[in-house]
Order: sequence, then structure tokens, then C-alpha cells
Amino acid sequence: MPASSLEKALREAAAELAAAGVPSPRVDAELLAAHLLRESVGRVRALAFTDAAAPEGYAELVAERARRTPLQHLTGRAHFRRLELAVGPGVFVPRPETETVAQLAIDRARLVPEGAKVVDLGTGSGAIAASVATEAAGSEVYAVELSPLALAWARKNLDPLGVTVLEGDLRTALPGHNGTFDVVVSNPPYIPAGAVPNEPEAAEHDPSMALYGGGADGMELPDAAARTASRLLLPGGYFVMEHAEVQAKAVAARLATDPAWEAVTSHNDLNDRPRATSAVRTAVAARSQSNVKE
Repeated sequence: MPASSLEKALREAAAELAAAGVPSPRVDAELLAAHLLRESVGRVRALAFTDAAAPEGYAELVAERARRTPLQHLTGRAHFRRLELAVGPGVFVPRPETETVAQLAIDRARLVPEGAKVVDLGTGSGAIAASVATEAAGSEVYAVELSPLALAWARKNLDPLGVTVLEGDLRTALPGHNGTFDVVVSNPPYIPAGAVPNEPEAAEHDPSMALYGGGADGMELPDAAARTASRLLLPGGYFVMEHAEVQAKAVAARLATDPAWEAVTSHNDLNDRPRATSAVRTAVAARSQSNVKE
């Protein structure tokens, strides 16, 4: 049977995307078709065996993807765990490796019988906060974001879930809530200043504010997130933070030498790479600001 116009369009699209270096050309071709047809990918694959026509505007959308515009910006949606999040220009597109970080926060929040008080520092699209709100029943969830553009996406995703979304800097967040949180989770910017992401989707489309952690080693904002977590957590509270795999030893060492933390643990992501570090807040009083600067 001759190929349908949809099947031909999918094959041509996959070839165009492969030539442009897109990592998953056929899948992306199907997802773009599904977006335009408002169908599932499974339905698109079934339609490809019929005489269905390619959707209007498909070639133009494929060409945009071939220019390495993120797939999620073209569809306006990003999948994260059980969620479909609204995303677009101005917000960091959530990555699968962050799902592990969210799981660690969810697992800890579920241990609090009366419902955990949780904050996501530097929430971006709200992926982690939304996951905690939907998977850890009874949790009181806060999300903090500094970028006005990202904040708009976060509110779109989190307001329907009852999450308290706040505009603010993760370095100074929630001063009126010191010592009240059960869980602090963060995926802060952590790329070193001299490093540029290999993927054009990240290098050219993810906001630099969401990528670069500050300083030659990218550790300024991760360090700040740890200090804020120390301030916000109850004794026995749990902190978990995503970082680059090359930063795992440095993060663990800094937390392990700080009397505010115990039970420092490194965690691997879905690719078995060290992607997150957790620690438990001790009963020791937080260090003075002068000691922090030292």
C-alpha cells in the first residue's frame, strides 16, 4: 500500500530533523504532528497507516524544530513525572533528571503525618513544586522564583494546585518563615560561568538566569540555596538540591563540614550520574552571617 501523505510527511520530517542533529527525530516528528492534530502519539501512528493527510502548518513547525527551537516551546507543553506543564520562552524547560530530585522531596514529605511544609527555591516552571503538591497529599507547598517571565509560567502551572507562589530571590526567600519548613528542595542555576551547554536548545533558548550559578565553579547560587535551606528548615528537616555531576563532591564536602547538616547523601539520576545531594538539618543554631562569609 502506498504511504499515506501523513506517513510521507512523518518520514520527511524525521529525515530533516535527523540532518539538523535533533536527538530523537522520529519521535519529535510524531509529537509535532500530534500537537497539530490534537491527538495522542499513538493515534498519529495509527493514522499513518491510513490515507490521513498531514496537518496544516506541519512543514513550518518541523522547520522551526530543525532550527533547534525546543520542542516544548513549539507545543507549549512539557511532560514531567505525572504532569503536563505549560512552558515557553523565558522559562527553563524541566529535564527528566530532575524527576529524581522531585521524588526525593516527595518521599520525605510523605513521612510527615500531618502534612509537610515544603518550599521549592528557584521553581522555574514549577515542576518540582507541582509534583510535590500532587503526589504528597496534605503538603503545604511554597514556590519561589526571581525571574518575572518564569514566575508567570510558574503561576499558570501552580495556582490551580493551591501552591503559594512568591516572587523572590532564593538567597533571601521567606524571611518570616525561618525554622518552619519540613522540606526544602532546589534545582538552582549551577552551570559554571565559562561552560556553555552543548545542546542549542539550552544554549540558545533556556534563559541564562536559569543556567549559570555564578562564579568560575557555578557554585554561588547552590551555596546560597544551602544557606537558605539551613535558615528555613526545622531541626530534622530535609534539604535536597540538584547540581552538575562534576559538583557532587564539592557540594557534599561543603555540607558535611557545616555543623548545620548531618546525613549528607549523594543521589544518582536516571542515567546513574550523581545529580543531587541531600542533608538533614541538625539542631545546631544557624551560623552567623559573618561566619557564612568566611
